[in-house]
Amino acid sequence: MATPLPAAALRAPHAPGAPRDVPSVLCAALALAALMLLPWGMDGGASAMRLAGSAVSASARWPHYAASAALVPVLIGVIATLACAWFGIARFTAIFAAAALAWTFGQGFVSGVNGPPFGIGAAIALAALTVCLARALGRVGLFTGNATIATIVVTIGLLLVLFIFYPIGSALTAAVQDARGHFAPHLVGERLLTNDIWGLGCLGGGTRCGVAINSALLAAIVGVLSTLLGLALALAVQRGGQRYAGVLKLMSVLPVITPPFVVALALVVLFGRTGLITTWLEVVGIPRSRWIYGLPGVAIAQLVTFTPISFMLLHGALYAISPALEEAAQTLRASRGRVFRTVTWPLLRPALANAFLLAFVESLADFGNPIVLAGNFEVLSTKIFFAVAGAQYDAGRAAVLAIVLLALTLLAFVLQQRWVGRASYVTVSGKGDGGAPAALPRRLWLACFWIAAAFIVFTLMCYAVILTGGFVRDIGRGDMTPSFRHFLDGFRLEWAAHGLLFSGSAWDSLFTTIEVALVSAPLTALVGLLSAYVITRHRFAGRRMFEFLTLVSFAVPGTVIGVSYIVAFNIAPLELTGGMAILVLCFVFRNMPVGVRSGVASFAQIDRTLDEASATLRASTLRTLTRVVMPLLRSAILVTLVFSFTRAMTAVSAVIFLATAKYNLSTVYIINRVEAGEYPLAIVYSTVLMLFMLAVLLGMQKFVGEARLGRRVAAVVVAPQ
Repeated sequence: MATPLPAAALRAPHAPGAPRDVPSVLCAALALAALMLLPWGMDGGASAMRLAGSAVSASARWPHYAASAALVPVLIGVIATLACAWFGIARFTAIFAAAALAWTFGQGFVSGVNGPPFGIGAAIALAALTVCLARALGRVGLFTGNATIATIVVTIGLLLVLFIFYPIGSALTAAVQDARGHFAPHLVGERLLTNDIWGLGCLGGGTRCGVAINSALLAAIVGVLSTLLGLALALAVQRGGQRYAGVLKLMSVLPVITPPFVVALALVVLFGRTGLITTWLEVVGIPRSRWIYGLPGVAIAQLVTFTPISFMLLHGALYAISPALEEAAQTLRASRGRVFRTVTWPLLRPALANAFLLAFVESLADFGNPIVLAGNFEVLSTKIFFAVAGAQYDAGRAAVLAIVLLALTLLAFVLQQRWVGRASYVTVSGKGDGGAPAALPRRLWLACFWIAAAFIVFTLMCYAVILTGGFVRDIGRGDMTPSFRHFLDGFRLEWAAHGLLFSGSAWDSLFTTIEVALVSAPLTALVGLLSAYVITRHRFAGRRMFEFLTLVSFAVPGTVIGVSYIVAFNIAPLELTGGMAILVLCFVFRNMPVGVRSGVASFAQIDRTLDEASATLRASTLRTLTRVVMPLLRSAILVTLVFSFTRAMTAVSAVIFLATAKYNLSTVYIINRVEAGEYPLAIVYSTVLMLFMLAVLLGMQKFVGEARLGRRVAAVVVAPQ
């Protein structure tokens, strides 16, 4: 009996003369049309073909772009790519497409200020050539011969290079340069091996440790505690009965929609030397102090901020655990505590590891909370900010600190991979599953409930300050006289001759921020979940490196991202500063790790046999992804959309360098008001943002919905020990 060939063998490399790949032909034709018809430069003007023709007739030399023949090889490469794609010669299609891409970028960067920035014609041609290259690589046997997977990996990989590593690399070159910009590698050691980075003085009776030690300690504390708090919230919601689910789910995600500095400012109002609670405590004999400024204050603010991220990840993972596994353990007479320890907890390992990793990296990169509460407790993000934006401007010093930050992220990634290991965590398969979740031991559930209650009460205290501060005369000076003056200053509406007039000073920044967030959120979800799909479902050379590269942007402080974008995208060929595109790109690639890690955690619980069954029925990879896999990822999609939208609405450290008078953002407006001492106006703007984002969050959840796995809802999921 003949042995059937495996699926990979059926997708053998395409030999010359194989049937043509229609998408490759169409993309090559699109690239040629863009070169012939559309303006090559951002400022409009002639197409690439007209520029090349005029350059040949003028016979001028490199690098004077407008009078050179630099675009002739691009046209030749695109025509050759189209011809090879038409005749089905995949190997030469890949060669000519790669050559055209390399030459286009090369001549653009070498021309520099002598050439115009890439415009619509260049963008379409480069995108089409990238697809041609990727599909040709798949057809010659790479990426297991799957052209769709090749397209996803190559396209996202090129975008990561362009919008993460190229700008960061441009900024980090300062680490090996002296003050005059000369190459000086010996300065790296002098800048890196200093006491203010690695010092351990706080452990030996000194006053402080280095910024690397402080940042690692803070990130570890926040990572562990936020993961445990998120798990307690998830257990209280998922296994605690429906009476508390709505309130807990609503309250636990409120910190996600909080604009920057607001939680830290609320903590200062409550626990500062003149804070409300500090004043009350003095009445009972507890003296005033500055304990909130330093490690305790920053850690508390970050816990309030990052715990909801852990909750959303763990809630989705807990819901996806198959009740049949827990019921099997109960059938073998395992106690409820043993079921949780031996079944539920191990199956949560990928989600727990991802929650810790995200909180750890977020804590390292956080800028808003430390800038308000750190005091003498220096961390890497603020140290980099002052090295770049302060009076001491030292780009080399900032670059070295950024390298240290990336090293800490790499260490966290390696430790996470070792803890999760290679075990299988599949709980969602193609089999029917109508079981009910196992009951928690009563003591465990009560502990989770009271932890969740304490977290929510503390959060309510912070939000009470926020909601009150915008509608009193001056909460910063203790004047609690009710007043709507600050709200009207920012959001005044008037009837004019031409209709409704948004005359408040905050409207322009609010409309711009909403526009940027609505564009960037779905793009972030798309890029993140596609990356997670190829990471978890396919094996190809460099997969681990690809996974790490998708996470790097989260480890880099927003200040470094902003400065890097200014340095890299302020000159041709990628001149993007001053427009909305650079804001959208910054948000997409800054926030995509959330989509990646959320998708990885969800894919780890979906059985591969679902993909295999779809492939057996001759469904394409794209159809399997859209019709089988994506419907099971609604929780991950919601997490990514919510997080990316709210981060676009509330981010500050990166966009403070990128916002302009035309494209001013809400957070930049708020910071300007805080710097001017107008705390009530800043707080009332924050209140409006929170209410708006809460409405959007609920709308997204209603639209996306939840994955339905056909399980019964248990009436009681708490039982005695």
